[in-house]
Amino acid sequence: MPVSNVSLPSAAAPLQQVADPRDTMLRQAAIDLEASFLSEMLKSAGLGKSPEAFGGGSGEDQFASLLVNEQARAMVESGGIGLAESIYNSLKEAQE
Repeated sequence: MPVSNVSLPSAAAPLQQVADPRDTMLRQAAIDLEASFLSEMLKSAGLGKSPEAFGGGSGEDQFASLLVNEQARAMVESGGIGLAESIYNSLKEAQE
């Protein structure tokens, strides 16, 4: 059953682009940190583990972490959990 009208909370809205290069670097650091956090959470939840019976072998195990990292990055780029925005605001505030 498809869900048609889902709205994100304001903290989880996609990040806005900024013009200042320093702000861009702060925002990228915040995005990278949220992606790393989500990647670890996904790994803890068991995402990327190969099935016992018909797994893809050592090749699947080697590339599973790359898949999890990209899935976490995609989550962040689509709004994530709002952690990147909070980190960015804290970094920006500390910089001033």
